[in-house]
Amino acid sequence: MAGPIHPLCEAFGARLRALRTARGLTQESLAYDADLDRSYVGQVERGERNIALINLERLARALGVPLSELVAFDVA
Repeated sequence: MAGPIHPLCEAFGARLRALRTARGLTQESLAYDADLDRSYVGQVERGERNIALINLERLARALGVPLSELVAFDVA
């Protein structure tokens, strides 16, 4: 059983989802472009995964944004 969702993971997931949907991408297409599994992208968007730095770079590249834009969010 998973523990509680960390606010930082939740905030990052919301940021990722916002950038993805603003570009009209599905989780599947983003995952393919980032060479990640679709279920992993879904887990990250829901804040269920603590994402690795390498995967942050892969997602930023697949979204066509600088890494700094991907991690530009506030934690409540």
